[in-house]
Amino acid sequence: MTLSRNHVVIMAGGVGSRFWPMSTPERPKQFIDVLGVGRSLLQLTYDRFKSVCPDENFWVVTNSKYASIVREQLPQLSADHVLQEPCRRNTAPCIAYVSWRIKAQDPRANIVVTPSDHVVTDPVEFRRVVRLCLKFTSETDAIVTIGIRPDRPETGYGYIQADLTSSSARNREIFRVDSFREKPDQATALGYIRQKNYFWNAGIFIWNVETIINAYRIYAPSITRIFDSMMGDFGTEREQATLNRLYPDCANISVDYAIMEKADEIFVCPASFGWSDLGTWGSLLKESKRDLYGNACIGPDIELYDTRDCIIHTTQQKRVVVQGLDHFIVAEKDGTLLICKLSEEQRIKQFSDNSKHE
Repeated sequence: MTLSRNHVVIMAGGVGSRFWPMSTPERPKQFIDVLGVGRSLLQLTYDRFKSVCPDENFWVVTNSKYASIVREQLPQLSADHVLQEPCRRNTAPCIAYVSWRIKAQDPRANIVVTPSDHVVTDPVEFRRVVRLCLKFTSETDAIVTIGIRPDRPETGYGYIQADLTSSSARNREIFRVDSFREKPDQATALGYIRQKNYFWNAGIFIWNVETIINAYRIYAPSITRIFDSMMGDFGTEREQATLNRLYPDCANISVDYAIMEKADEIFVCPASFGWSDLGTWGSLLKESKRDLYGNACIGPDIELYDTRDCIIHTTQQKRVVVQGLDHFIVAEKDGTLLICKLSEEQRIKQFSDNSKHE
């Protein structure tokens, strides 16, 4: 395996609003400095992979309305490696597009596909795991996904059931996948934890380009026909116009349903590197540094009194004083202040939708 054959694909087209008012449909969470470290989640994702492949082998797939933000935050990437989806069609068409595009440039490419909005607290171990998976896929026709060893019965993640009775002959850390499981209820999640062979599905996939395209040919022929028809346009000035015309015809389907749950040679690499998909304010609280009373403060001037287990995110140079709150979210952005019970954060999308009509 050579570094020049490795490609990193970052999927950055999501429009999640669960971190409102910090994130908005105009600038979703992947483009925000959620952790208060001076880097957006997209930039932190790039940072994690910097030594995995050269800059010229990074690709970002995003919605056309976010392309300028991607170029602003990752100016080191070639402009033609910021691929612009004209509409949302879930992860199967997204991954197909970039896979065909990479094949046109490098038919022997080895690829890792990752979301743009996750957090990893041990990047050294993360890179070790990614490299061993890339080596495995460079030598085989396997599809590999990274499974996170669970430390709690989480109901917000999908799970991977692995066959741990014997590892791959090529790598003792990689095992066959028995099945993929949807997000479980609490009792089912507790059962998974007890069985020891269930892992959180991190949505990080590793394969060589020939393997994934062959999988699409077998399991997603309608998507295959669309991108086969575009081969002559990739890398030319016609590419975007052709994509804009054909992409809406793609099925709206995830790569999990289209490929992963059907293919035979699917493997998982169980790992622990401090991973979170950072999908809620509660998960941000868990991943942030907390004081003796369980509070996480992200902002320059925050004072707390008689306050416990709260997440305070106020980064716009205002003095913020909080007294007497327990398990609350306090977040401020561009003149909007949110104060919400952590137990009620599922209602935040409703708040953000209502604010558009005020």
